[in-house]
Amino acid sequence: MRTAVEIEKMLLETIKCKDGKLYNLAFHQARFDRTRLKFYPDAPKLDLSELIEVPGECRKGLFRCRVLYAQGIEKIEFLPHRIRDIQSLRLVMDDSIDYPFKYADRAELDALFDLRGNCDDILIVKNDCITDSYYANPIFFDGKKWWASDTPLLPGTQRARLLAEARISVCRITVSDLSKFKKVGLVNALQDMDEMPVVPIGSISGM
Repeated sequence: MRTAVEIEKMLLETIKCKDGKLYNLAFHQARFDRTRLKFYPDAPKLDLSELIEVPGECRKGLFRCRVLYAQGIEKIEFLPHRIRDIQSLRLVMDDSIDYPFKYADRAELDALFDLRGNCDDILIVKNDCITDSYYANPIFFDGKKWWASDTPLLPGTQRARLLAEARISVCRITVSDLSKFKKVGLVNALQDMDEMPVVPIGSISGM
């Protein structure tokens, strides 16, 4: 059996399961394949749709399906989920943060989240560019269109789907650019544009 420390070092996919249905599985499969090819180029391909079975008790309600993996699948678990109420954000600077793959270990992100003060969440700034929040890719509304930053720490599966559907566009967004937007939404695997928290630009501290 894996120790807690060993599990923290593993790779992770978090998939939305609502009323027994797994969402955006094609985008999760694509990232899963890219990541395994990077770390385990000789490993045989694995099909998430064949490996994940939704338990009967998870066929009603919203759950996080967490797939922990290395060369093979190590653990699949379903956890009840509730979308967090986010009403304020704080800019947090870190020019050395690096999170290009989705790991179970989020120690660097946890340390930045602890700097949020009296705000609900953070926007991480790297080299003056907006990257991600604690658990989401931010998208910004300018009054006409939604824009995603072209410098995410980890390009998420929801972000990828919204780009593929042309519901959002990509541009460089620096700290000084924030005043050009009206509001920011936070999208991740569990929350799309219809469910995401939305925060007025004026509720971002540190601008």
